[in-house]
Amino acid sequence: MSGYPEGHRSNKLMQPLLVCMLLLLLCFLFLVSLFLGAGDMSLAALLRLDSEAWQLLLISRLPRTLALVLAGTSLAVAGLIMQMLVRNRFVEPSTAGTVESATMGILAVTLLAPGISVLGKMLVAALFALAGTSVFLLILRRIPLRSAFLVPVVGLVLGGVIQAVTTFFAYQYDLLQALHTWTMGDFSGVLRGRYELLWVAFALSCAAYFAADRFTVLGMGEQFTTNLGLNHKRLMLIGMVLVSAISAVVVVTAGSVPFLGLLVPNVVSLIFGDNMRRSLPWVAFLGALFVLACDIVGRLIIYPHEIPIGTVVGVVGSGLFLYLLLNRRSRFG
Repeated sequence: MSGYPEGHRSNKLMQPLLVCMLLLLLCFLFLVSLFLGAGDMSLAALLRLDSEAWQLLLISRLPRTLALVLAGTSLAVAGLIMQMLVRNRFVEPSTAGTVESATMGILAVTLLAPGISVLGKMLVAALFALAGTSVFLLILRRIPLRSAFLVPVVGLVLGGVIQAVTTFFAYQYDLLQALHTWTMGDFSGVLRGRYELLWVAFALSCAAYFAADRFTVLGMGEQFTTNLGLNHKRLMLIGMVLVSAISAVVVVTAGSVPFLGLLVPNVVSLIFGDNMRRSLPWVAFLGALFVLACDIVGRLIIYPHEIPIGTVVGVVGSGLFLYLLLNRRSRFG
């Protein structure tokens, strides 16, 4: 007789099949994203080496699709890290003031140093995001949290205050339209030369995998982390830097994509549990799948025009957020 229960054996057999199915789905969505658009770029045109078709592919379609995959992967991982830091499943960068702080940083650098490079904007936005995340965690330490619901509420209130201040200064300096661009995720303007910074976010997501076991311990509390000989404050700082940098890169490149880091990690945790090393690759994979699917939906609804992906993800993500809040008791017992 085998030492494993029947359910465990069936799960191990199902995982390779699930990986193959999801990989095929990702490849299919990737190809659909490449060939979907108002421009004339067919497979026949590419095969006959049509120069305009190849330029459209290399300058616009391929960079946009790669940007979607990189952003989806990175934001989903950032959401998972944030949930480990706060020990709450209802938190991610857009519900903790992190994204709003990064947006404020972009506005500040636009006003004070408009000629700075994109990398410089990313660094300033990351510093502002780190400061906003630190304020969020400081507030959580100072107030009694009798319910898990209060944590995202605190983050949403903090984000609302930061966004209000940012909107005020944007109005004063006639930058409301630019502010709207930064706060509304839209990949339609992503071209070659404007998306490469997202590889930095992807590299940071890969770095999170090597610290996955430590983040899993961190999610069990400060006392548990210290008893295992780990530096709790250092791990918190590393996690905050990763989340802030990833959020800043995505905001600088394409704007805010809300609720993505909330939706994907919660779905994965229902299947694979809270072990970050085991769940993080799935979070990254499903994050890319979800963003590609939402972008394709947004491009098809009013074709040949498109709805920004931030709107599509926001609608789906907010619906899931409400579902998780209403069904928290059934999930956590």
